[in-house]
Amino acid sequence: MMERLREGVNSIAVKIILGLIILSFVFAGVGSYIVGGGANVAAKVGNVEIARGEFEQAYQNERNRMQSQLGDYFASLLADPAYAESFRKSVLDRMINDVLLEQHAESLGLRISDTQIRQMILDMPQFQNNGAFDQEIYQASLRRAGFSADSFAEYLRRDLVRNQLMMALQGSEFTLPSEVELQSKLLTQTRDIRTLTLSKATFAENADITSEEIQQYYDENPAQYTRPEQVKVAYIELSAEALKGTVDISDDEIQQYYDEHLDKYSTAEQRSVSHILVQGDDEAKAQAILDELNAGADFAIVAQEKSEDIGSSEEGGSLGWIEKDVMDPAFEEAAFALSNVGDRTALVKSDFGYHIIQLDALKASQSKPLSEVHAEIVAELSDQIAVDEFYALQNELEKVAFEYPDSLDDAAQAVNLGIQTTDFVSAQDAPELLKSPAVMQVLMSPEVKEDGLNSEVVEVAPEHVIVVRVEDVREQTVLPLNDVREQVEIQLAAAKGEQQALELGAQLVAELKEGKRDLLQSNNIAFGELETIDRNSPLAGTAFAMAKPQAEQSTFAQSKDMEGNVVVIELTKVAANFDPAYNEQISAQMERVSTQQDLTAVLTVLRDNADIEYFVVEQ
Repeated sequence: MMERLREGVNSIAVKIILGLIILSFVFAGVGSYIVGGGANVAAKVGNVEIARGEFEQAYQNERNRMQSQLGDYFASLLADPAYAESFRKSVLDRMINDVLLEQHAESLGLRISDTQIRQMILDMPQFQNNGAFDQEIYQASLRRAGFSADSFAEYLRRDLVRNQLMMALQGSEFTLPSEVELQSKLLTQTRDIRTLTLSKATFAENADITSEEIQQYYDENPAQYTRPEQVKVAYIELSAEALKGTVDISDDEIQQYYDEHLDKYSTAEQRSVSHILVQGDDEAKAQAILDELNAGADFAIVAQEKSEDIGSSEEGGSLGWIEKDVMDPAFEEAAFALSNVGDRTALVKSDFGYHIIQLDALKASQSKPLSEVHAEIVAELSDQIAVDEFYALQNELEKVAFEYPDSLDDAAQAVNLGIQTTDFVSAQDAPELLKSPAVMQVLMSPEVKEDGLNSEVVEVAPEHVIVVRVEDVREQTVLPLNDVREQVEIQLAAAKGEQQALELGAQLVAELKEGKRDLLQSNNIAFGELETIDRNSPLAGTAFAMAKPQAEQSTFAQSKDMEGNVVVIELTKVAANFDPAYNEQISAQMERVSTQQDLTAVLTVLRDNADIEYFVVEQ
């Protein structure tokens, strides 16, 4: 089939069909094929829209947080499309919950004043230096986080309103002293036990196994002895990282790069400025302030008294050091037009209102010497050259592998790379490079696996691709008994040993409950020393489910330890080590659990009564 497609790709009929397809995209709109709903909306809660960009940022933040906590394990989880979709939906659901809580808080009349927001910003330790609010740290922190002063204030306002609602829920919860005492007794309870372990390995070693049992176990468990479908794979691997080692950079190239990118190795011109802000469109009010300054009033004092910028007014209007491309364009243009320290602008209109800007200090641009950035330039040039070469070779690899589909020899020669091969491998034991879902999907495609053609270029990582072909296929099959007899014998012995241990354990428990100890003596086994366990013990699940001994009579039960051995437990005593010192901690924990249950109930009701639309989850 692929051969016929290659032969017909240049025919007039195919070109007409492709032209019609292209026109359908032009008139229908490509976007309608990609996402439903508004392209820039992730979800809608009533009349409130959650922007797609806002959702993607929240998703990326949560993904980075989980990656830092779980590392490669989280990356492997995200490789599962079902988990990735569930994870993205959980992030969007949290954002929807936040909107619902904000709407509910607003309906209850909960509000946060500008004064509260301002005081909170001034008190935040992230913006302080030596215990005092630092305007420069504040501005730099907002820039790094992608906030403007107004958007950050609004973010805080929404968060505080939600917290008001949460505090209301939490404040309505309480616990009775009797509840706390009962919970404390349950949590601090201990149990005195003795144990007897029946090792499944010992029983397995002594298990008698016949040829008939081996054959029967083999016949009943074919899945354990089935060799999965396997393929022999040949592939060409191309990566920019590997190409870096072949890059040779001369001193002239380094000097030229330094000269052409001098601004990259220079500090930007910085200006320390102060401003007075009058929010909105009250030009008359702003002009009155400007007239006052022109009449000789002190800028810092006027800023403290009349500026409406929350962050800077208490600092005499100081915004600290600023660079280009970080402030509002109109503000920045006016600020960088000032020539001398002490100069002041006329009224400057921006999206935030009217500004009066004063230049407080200047820092000229300074360049680092070549010797100081030599290694950095070499690394950048190596990356740049390797990436350029990578994409050139990738195009050549893709073209030749497609034009000569029955072998990788021509493609390998074209890009001057070797062909790597594997023995028979399955999806479970393939080299890590081939375990990528994208690569496995290509390997299992009919064109590659059945027709024996070269694959398309498959990306396994940024600037890292491979082309694969299947050299041979070995179908899934149940291996002959003679090939796996030793494995069958080991597994059968283990199964019989475990079963014998379980049966003996059950017999021991039954007899011990009747007060008999004959089996202990006949098997030459005995309980160990008395030990006290709490709820953290591996045996706690069984021991704490056992009935409390009555009238000095022990109770017995059967369990398993961490290795899977059978453990017979004798429970002799139950004790409650009640300590009032933990009451406050336990009470707080109980209230947190109740608050969470209340919050879940509130969100359930809010969701049931809200119109919620999802426009994007999968990626």
